[in-house]
Amino acid sequence: MTVLTEHAVAVPEHSGQAVPLDPLEVSKARAAKIERQGRWILPVVILLISIVLWDRICVWNEIPHYILPRPILVYEALIADWPILSIALLNTLKITLGAMLIATFGGLALAVLFTQSKWIEISFFPFAVILQVTPIIAIAPLIFIYVDSVEAGLLICAWIVAFFPVLSNTTLGLNSADHNLRNLFQMYGATRWQTLRYLRLPAAMPYFLGGLRIAGGLSLIGAIVAEFVAGSAGSGSGLANQILESSYRLNIPRMFAALILISGTGIVIFLLMNFLSHVFLHKWHESALKREN
Repeated sequence: MTVLTEHAVAVPEHSGQAVPLDPLEVSKARAAKIERQGRWILPVVILLISIVLWDRICVWNEIPHYILPRPILVYEALIADWPILSIALLNTLKITLGAMLIATFGGLALAVLFTQSKWIEISFFPFAVILQVTPIIAIAPLIFIYVDSVEAGLLICAWIVAFFPVLSNTTLGLNSADHNLRNLFQMYGATRWQTLRYLRLPAAMPYFLGGLRIAGGLSLIGAIVAEFVAGSAGSGSGLANQILESSYRLNIPRMFAALILISGTGIVIFLLMNFLSHVFLHKWHESALKREN
């Protein structure tokens, strides 16, 4: 058994001899370490530089705070108005996660039906396409006319935006199972359920998770757009309403604070979807396996 020292040599555990490692392997390990650190350090550095430039531009050009507030004013607004913004954030998150959950299970279930019956796919897939290509800003007013509950209307709008990526990607994945393996399952007398469970669903997992990453961001976008259209106020209002209210009152620092919360929420959702994808794929799928070369 050998152990690695900090000077990149392999030292046998029961002997005092040191064997140099391959310089190419050492350089690869160093480059991989630098890349891992750079993935986090570089975006943070760019963000800090951008904030400093933002602040300096406001000072040098003497821009009024009701046009472009300095970062410190946005931070102060975020702290001072946190009781209001936190409630709005929770309301937006409730719509976003609810729409994403419905889109996930609905898209997966419908994709399974599509692969089990070509006639079902031919009958319903065009309507899914119509929902996707129609701008949500155009149909949201109609939804709020026909749906009595504002919360239900918000949920429907966000679901419409998030639904198609899950359906489309999962259908593609279920149909992408190796046809030779499908013939093998058929030759051994596997039922449709067995073929779906042991072949089609595993083959569709990367596609499904890819659709889920897209749907996560789209559900947030759908929720925000729906809140803008609804213009709901009061305890049930979300971050979009805070942006509208702040613009009416020229409270631009609070508007920026709400925008930061929306962006931060989207980033967190994306990172969670990436983590979920890594958990399910890192042990077996090529897209997540780490190779030496």
